[in-house]
Amino acid sequence: MNLRAYSLVTLAYWVFTLTDGALRMLVLLYFHDRGLDAIQLAFLFLLYEFCGILTNLFGGWIASTKGLKITLSSGLLLQIASLILLSLINLDWDLWIAVGYIMGTQALSGVAKDLTKMSSKSAVRVLVPNNSHDAQSSLFKWVAILTGSKNALKGFGFFLGGLLLASVGFKWSLWVMAIAIGAVWILTFFLLKGDLGRSKQKAKFKELFAKSREINILSIARLFLFASRDVWFVVGLPVFLSSVMKWNHLSIGSFMACWVIGYGIVQTLAPHAIKKKQGGITHTAQAALIWGITLTTLSGLLATGVYLGFHLEHLVVGGLILFGVVFAMNSALHSYLILAYSDSDKAALNVGFYYMANAGGRLFGTLLSGLIYQWAGLAACLWTSTLCLSIAVLCTIALPRGSKEKIA
Repeated sequence: MNLRAYSLVTLAYWVFTLTDGALRMLVLLYFHDRGLDAIQLAFLFLLYEFCGILTNLFGGWIASTKGLKITLSSGLLLQIASLILLSLINLDWDLWIAVGYIMGTQALSGVAKDLTKMSSKSAVRVLVPNNSHDAQSSLFKWVAILTGSKNALKGFGFFLGGLLLASVGFKWSLWVMAIAIGAVWILTFFLLKGDLGRSKQKAKFKELFAKSREINILSIARLFLFASRDVWFVVGLPVFLSSVMKWNHLSIGSFMACWVIGYGIVQTLAPHAIKKKQGGITHTAQAALIWGITLTTLSGLLATGVYLGFHLEHLVVGGLILFGVVFAMNSALHSYLILAYSDSDKAALNVGFYYMANAGGRLFGTLLSGLIYQWAGLAACLWTSTLCLSIAVLCTIALPRGSKEKIA
């Protein structure tokens, strides 16, 4: 394990994720205050998610041919550009001109996010190349650490976004974050090796779509898994807390921050939890099925409770915290499986394809979050989440359960 390279990649991913979470909260709260409704807020992030689909698809191919350093550095630079451009918005513009401009800056941010994410997660597979039993356990551990810490920092980013908006204002917040990312870009550009993740054989363009059965199945499951989260989390929840529960900006940012931080901590602990809590279950795919069924059941119960208005505020806060714990276990298992199913030479291609599906799920969930909340409220968002999870579970049933995925 090359700890120096892992540390550099992780640092870049951490700082990027912190600013990405803060940016999401800044945009949601700032423009909701200026009169945008749930559907309009959802539209702000559509290009963000759509560009993530294309970025993951082609980014994996670029990383395989040019190396992960190129894609990682490009992601950081694009995020800097996105932040600076967003700071130049003029609120006197016509509403739809302003919305289009924000969507454009978020499109850049979406490309940046998925270049950075794909590069970081592919790097872990490259740095743990051995397919031995011990190495597979080590791979699960390092993936869980990277993914869990990233989500914890994204949660802190939500809190930071609300705090910055309340203290220094919208434009200065964006400039502070751009400077921080610029410092990290300098470190990774000069200290990271250029050939990291470069395939020994030239990656053919047709390999972007020619995937194994298990990669295809897992990718579909990932799409619906993340749609199930974002359909209530991205727009529905913050608007619900603001308009129905009458929470202020800092309270909303703090709650969503704590949710994602806790989610990240659970992901980090996932390898230990699987061993201790799943008893004789030694195959990750089987564990993913069990946790998927658990999450689907929980989502259905939560949707029913919200629909009936049963102690609404306590139910939403407590229920979604529990949802986050179980969702984190599902996400950690899926994140490991995509690397376990890939050899190190094609990790970037497979991870890029997989996170293309992930971005597709976020796009689908984001759009539905605004539309469904506007039409039918939070309970309907949670019922849609349950439906998406049911489809993800059906896909998980079809995953291979060979000894390659053993993690005990």
